[in-house]
Amino acid sequence: MQVPLIRLQCGVNSYDWGKIGKSSAAAKYAAATPSGDFSIQEEKPYAELWMGTHPSLPSKDLETQRTLLDLVQDNQALLSKDVAEKYENKLPFLFKVLSINKALSIQAHPNKKLAEKLHAKDPKNYPDDNHKPEMTIAVTPFDGLCGFRPLGEILHFLNTVPSFRKLVGEEEAKAFEDTVKNKETSDKEEDIQANKKALQTAFTKVMNTDKDAVASATEELLQAAKTEGASFAGEGGPSNGGKELADLVIRLNDQFPADIGLFVQFFLNYVKLEIGEAMFLKADDIHAYLSGDIIECMASSDNVVRAGFTPKFKDVSTLTDMLTYSYAPISEQKMTATDYPYATLNAKAYSSSSSSSLYDPPIPEFAVVRTALNKSGAKATFDGIQGPSIVLCTKGTGTISVGPKTEKIEEGYVFFVGATAELVIESETDAEDGEGLVTFKAFCEISDENKEKL
Repeated sequence: MQVPLIRLQCGVNSYDWGKIGKSSAAAKYAAATPSGDFSIQEEKPYAELWMGTHPSLPSKDLETQRTLLDLVQDNQALLSKDVAEKYENKLPFLFKVLSINKALSIQAHPNKKLAEKLHAKDPKNYPDDNHKPEMTIAVTPFDGLCGFRPLGEILHFLNTVPSFRKLVGEEEAKAFEDTVKNKETSDKEEDIQANKKALQTAFTKVMNTDKDAVASATEELLQAAKTEGASFAGEGGPSNGGKELADLVIRLNDQFPADIGLFVQFFLNYVKLEIGEAMFLKADDIHAYLSGDIIECMASSDNVVRAGFTPKFKDVSTLTDMLTYSYAPISEQKMTATDYPYATLNAKAYSSSSSSSLYDPPIPEFAVVRTALNKSGAKATFDGIQGPSIVLCTKGTGTISVGPKTEKIEEGYVFFVGATAELVIESETDAEDGEGLVTFKAFCEISDENKEKL
């Protein structure tokens, strides 16, 4: 019988947008677990640490070097019977650390039906047939573009940023205004559908602009950003102000000169997350992460439909067709963590304001618990659950235990915890800057409600 506590060796991807050398949390965490062929190179960008069973970069048992996929397929009990049956003997989620130095592509992830279709048609660019809803939790301050803005803000930009209006086109801009004016926040279904159609028309027009027109509009946009950035704000403009958006135009143009993404940002919410803040993106939600270190948890997929801020394959027609064109302020995508009721804190944990917070998105594949133990000897005991977990330490040192097996845990260490196992994490670190030992635990458990749907 496999002991249900396994230390993992996890791979890190090097992409151009990653943070460089030791400034990358993904690289630091990867380097914490010995690997014969990995050491941090100071000039190299490190973008993503992957924790899970996805075949593109599978995690391994540090001791035996067997893949986690092999282990859970050989021993169904590690996943639980329900999870193993529903998710074909694979871990249903992919857990990641992203270290973002410059903008990721403007992208969305396909829903399950579209993923199956894209994979069958183009397996090179769409490597699996799964959907990819995802949750982001900030480890350092983060910013990004996520979801379509409230329509009133888009309308404001059409009226105050001439270069943006040119790309949308006078006819389409006027049609957008005629459709949404005074109906930006209507909850009538006919208004919502008309608004979405007008948004899709304007967005699709911009996304299909030729390079020369984008280059010309970019010159005009940069001039406006440098001299009159405040005009991006004003009545009806973004709540975070015109100067911030003007600075963003200049910053993103430095990274991707004359890219269509410079104009896509007038359609999308600009969001900032402080440490511990989170947001959830459904399949078919448009986004582009811009900077910061984040924990990301998603359905186990590597499907991305890209259309800007990238040298990679772009699929503009698929992107513009697949989006839901839902529009809302960013507050509706941010998630509020709640106390996790299935972790028991000891007296030292309580007296040091330790916490165990649950981020629970509205999907069955995953949830994440963030635990901060703020005093040496502070302890959290997690009830066994009917599903698998992966635990990552992002700060401090301590121990992690399942039954008689106890292992050291410190920054960058990753562990797999099998189904039904009671888990104990204890800190050996007194708090610095407010927190001591910090861990993230991603897990899947099929609830009774979900069992009825199986």
